[in-house]
Amino acid sequence: MEHMGIVSLLPPIIAVILAIVTKNVVISLFSGVYIGVLILVGGRPLEATMETIENYLFIQVADGYNAAVLVLLFFIGGFVALMEKSGGGAALAEKAAKSINTRVRAQLSAWLGGVIIFFSDIGTPLIVGPVFEKIFDKAKISREKLAWIIDSTSSPVAVLIPFIGWGVYIMGLIKNEFDLLNITTSEFSTLVQVIPFQFYAILAVLMVPLVAMTKLDFGPMAKAERRIQQTGALYWPESTPLRKPEENDERTKGSHANLILLPLAVLFITLFGLLISFGFPFKPVPGNEFRVALSTAYLFAAVTIIILMLIYKVKKFGEIFNIYTTGMQKMVYVAVTLVLAWSLGKVINEMGTANYIVEVMEGNVPAFIIPAILFLVGAGMSLASGTSWGTFAIMLPIAIPMAVTLDAHLLVCIGAVLSGGIFGDHCSPISDTTILSSTGAGADHIDHVKTQFPYALLNATIAFVGFIVAGITGSAITLLLTVVLLILAVLVLSKLNSSKYKKGVVA
Repeated sequence: MEHMGIVSLLPPIIAVILAIVTKNVVISLFSGVYIGVLILVGGRPLEATMETIENYLFIQVADGYNAAVLVLLFFIGGFVALMEKSGGGAALAEKAAKSINTRVRAQLSAWLGGVIIFFSDIGTPLIVGPVFEKIFDKAKISREKLAWIIDSTSSPVAVLIPFIGWGVYIMGLIKNEFDLLNITTSEFSTLVQVIPFQFYAILAVLMVPLVAMTKLDFGPMAKAERRIQQTGALYWPESTPLRKPEENDERTKGSHANLILLPLAVLFITLFGLLISFGFPFKPVPGNEFRVALSTAYLFAAVTIIILMLIYKVKKFGEIFNIYTTGMQKMVYVAVTLVLAWSLGKVINEMGTANYIVEVMEGNVPAFIIPAILFLVGAGMSLASGTSWGTFAIMLPIAIPMAVTLDAHLLVCIGAVLSGGIFGDHCSPISDTTILSSTGAGADHIDHVKTQFPYALLNATIAFVGFIVAGITGSAITLLLTVVLLILAVLVLSKLNSSKYKKGVVA
């Protein structure tokens, strides 16, 4: 196999180290690309700079597939901004909150609200948190518990939806590697088939209702629950919440639940109506047709929400259009990240990084253990750097060729990388969604991290076991095993802890 030896590891290693040190994905990826090109051109800095711009960045942007993905991201960004600013999500959550009168219902309702706001991992904490904080205070449920619930329904939910920004980003990375390996399978159908192997994300989402219904609290979370139930104190004396209770987010006047329900209905009807015309689900939908259908669906949904905002007099047209274009602008960072990720993938391929790793591992590491290794590496990288997208960008160009060459289960390996990335995004103290969850719930950030981590670690342990089993079987049925293990773990822990701190608590 052609490769540049151990030198080929430098670009991804430099990208990982800089991601951890700088916490900046763009700087990290660009540095990895540049160092790789510098090695390829023989150490000439000026030539490496020009080569990076001309034959890596320009080419990636000019590629027809890549350009379509970038345009689609802008459509998604505009739509998500309208959904967040319309007040529809808050109105829907407030409407549901009227029927909440128990601790269990409060937790399940906040969880359901987070699942419904699936279109934005960043929007979930800031929409659901402020709506439910007073409900949780009245039910004597800790702010730490609210932060954990909305954090568990932000990135873990978003990564499971193939037709939002997360899915489009991941499909772009998969497509790039498939082209290099001459794999003709649709990236959309691949990502859909990977969903049952996203063990960590699925377990994180399912754990919330399990904990709520079994009344399970353990670790620092149990102490936080005892604090509010016994003393009524929202915080520890030394806590410094990122957003205090009196600093509620501004509510949009005249907001209605229809502002979220109708646009989503238009989105789904348009998307699946167009996909069915291409033969879905009986025939694989080509990537280009999928992107066109998705772009059309988001455009129609955006037009729908604009019309509704005008009908309900939420904002004037000029303000609405500014919101839409501002949402598009927010996708520039995502677009830059994706272009750099594609470029790094090309560099890694030309240097033969995956070939070198395969050569070292072949005959020494059994193929079935590779998904578990990828999960651990991805989890460590994302936990240290706080970025799942950066982890995906660095790991997928290595994991996919490894899986193909070493005859490991491809779908399981992709799922392992995604699960590892989500672990860090979900619970790293420097992750944006973790910080926003603390903010949305009005919780102390460190308290949120400390109370959430044992729950995340339990899910990660079960996911690790799942990837060992799936690495052997390659079967999606392994998901059932991980769910059963989670249920058993929750039931056992609930039984052990119920007598310690649940006395006198109204369910």
